[in-house]
Amino acid sequence: MKILQLCHKTPLPAIDGGCIAINNITQCLLDSGMDVKVVAVATPKHPFMVSAFSKSYLEKTRFESVYIDTTPHKIEALKTLFTGNSYQISRFYHKNMVNKLTQILKSETFDIIHIESIYMAPYIPLIRKYSKAKILMRLHNIEHQIWERLSENEHNPVMKLAYKVNAHQLRRVERKILQEVDGYMSISEPDYQYFHDTMPNVPGVVIPFGINVDNYDMEDDDYIATDHPSLFHLGSMNWSPNVEGIEWFLDEVWPDILTAHPDLTFTLAGHDIPDSIRNRQDKNVTVVGAVPDANEFMMDHDIMVVPLLSGSGIRIKIVEAMALGRVVITTSIGAEGLDVQDGKHLFIANTPEEFVAVVNKCVSMPDICSIISENAQHYISVNHNNAVIAQKIIDFYQKIIG
Repeated sequence: MKILQLCHKTPLPAIDGGCIAINNITQCLLDSGMDVKVVAVATPKHPFMVSAFSKSYLEKTRFESVYIDTTPHKIEALKTLFTGNSYQISRFYHKNMVNKLTQILKSETFDIIHIESIYMAPYIPLIRKYSKAKILMRLHNIEHQIWERLSENEHNPVMKLAYKVNAHQLRRVERKILQEVDGYMSISEPDYQYFHDTMPNVPGVVIPFGINVDNYDMEDDDYIATDHPSLFHLGSMNWSPNVEGIEWFLDEVWPDILTAHPDLTFTLAGHDIPDSIRNRQDKNVTVVGAVPDANEFMMDHDIMVVPLLSGSGIRIKIVEAMALGRVVITTSIGAEGLDVQDGKHLFIANTPEEFVAVVNKCVSMPDICSIISENAQHYISVNHNNAVIAQKIIDFYQKIIG
């Protein structure tokens, strides 16, 4: 089976969850013996860095990228308020990518064209013009839902209106896209239910984020119970929901945690941490920024805090932290898309009081953390194993091809 994977960002270096999710699909397909060609948009946030790719990867995928400057411009964004088009998506459409795809589709034939995210949807008419391949869309999130939730939590009236307009435009695009593709893959069950209810006649399937369990120590009990666990957060800060959540946590939650446990520490890591967070002087908070090895960083700490107030899909760093046996405290939104139980696989807290109560439990009863750690690793090994997910992808491809 021959597949063209069309991506809205370069899969490597894996600086955020989107990159990891894209590369995960590529590796699943390659491991299954598929003939895969990868074409990606390189952007200022995700430039093509040849040093990040192995020679083997570049040869196997015949990787190509096209640079597009997706930097937001206020005037262009304002224009879309009157056209009804989504500025978030239109930024990814460029004549250079049109030329590249035209060249590829004229010279090669594919069975499946696998499009990563709705941001590459503007190229669907071009694909239909030059290819008879089935088009599948991988939906990483319910994109409009992210902006709706951001608007609900925004106090600035101008930003609130902007978020609402973005949400409205993206909702229209999502509905239109489902009418243009031959099938779709959602990353979580809640997302699938939304898209299925929106367009029940379009074939869809849940393809969750997976891991190669061989890259994680899933056997040993890696969590060491302690009376002074170190709290941490790891996530890319060029994603608005992460910034929103961390600012809320530092403002509303961390002072109360320190009142109860003045010796606890909180370490914040990730790419593109804004000055509004770096320049804070919160007690016992360390901002380290980007880390060379995410798994090593997580293993050096005990409890991951993911205080998301908005967002959609699956939080990939939560999956990876659970695979490493880290205890996770997140909100109901943070746990969306994971079939987990509060108090069994991780902890869910939605208010400052609930966060403090969970931290109290972890400190006063550290053995509970060891149980959570073991349950989390078992859950990931069963539900997010690449070996199982790869076969599910191939089965869906074959179903669509018929």
